[in-house]
Amino acid sequence: MDSLAGANKQVLTELESTIGYRFTDLRLLQKAMIHSSFAFEQAQAGQDNQVFEFIGDAVLDLVIGHLLTRRYPDLKEGDLTRFRASLVNESHLADMARNLNLGTYLCLGKGEESSNGRSKSSILSCAFEAVIGAIFEDSDYPTAEALVCRLFSDAVDEQKEDLLLADAKSRLQEVLQEKHNEQPAYRLDREEGPSHRKRFSVSVLFRDQVLGTGTAGSKKEAEQRAAAAALTSSLGEI
Repeated sequence: MDSLAGANKQVLTELESTIGYRFTDLRLLQKAMIHSSFAFEQAQAGQDNQVFEFIGDAVLDLVIGHLLTRRYPDLKEGDLTRFRASLVNESHLADMARNLNLGTYLCLGKGEESSNGRSKSSILSCAFEAVIGAIFEDSDYPTAEALVCRLFSDAVDEQKEDLLLADAKSRLQEVLQEKHNEQPAYRLDREEGPSHRKRFSVSVLFRDQVLGTGTAGSKKEAEQRAAAAALTSSLGEI
């Protein structure tokens, strides 16, 4: 590990600048970039990023969960769980890794190298978790927390509306079932525009009371928007 980190010092220093964290022990960052396929080929069992990946996964769950509860204190546990899952799933973490260009710095075995491993979401997402784990090992929780919050801040804001909108109908149904053991109904109010660019306006009703309205390019999305409007404005009156 010493010789590998020494040989790669220049590129690892570049990666430090991209991440925005300077390692006390650069060998930890190097280890975070070693895929198991490389360690196996080099007969260096255990000298890969899997343990750091495990640590980073735990750090991300805690930090992002805490971040969401602070930023959106009114969200319920189920919404928080879904929100966090959308931020720490393989696809999103791989995108985060691509933003940091982690694929360039990975040490891969010949098989993974030849099969385009540097672009695989599974490998990139694990590498991202490993970097977070390595930072935690090199510093402490507050330092890792600050870095994760900085990296994820924009993504949290961008995904909140999409996530809550996508799940609005099921959440509204859950609320009304829990309170009244009844379901809402959706009413198509208007359908406007040419066939290739229609706009649909939908109201969601409960016991003939309009809880919310929504307009979109499809009936399904208009219903979701109506449900989202109901969740944020009318439920306290029911």
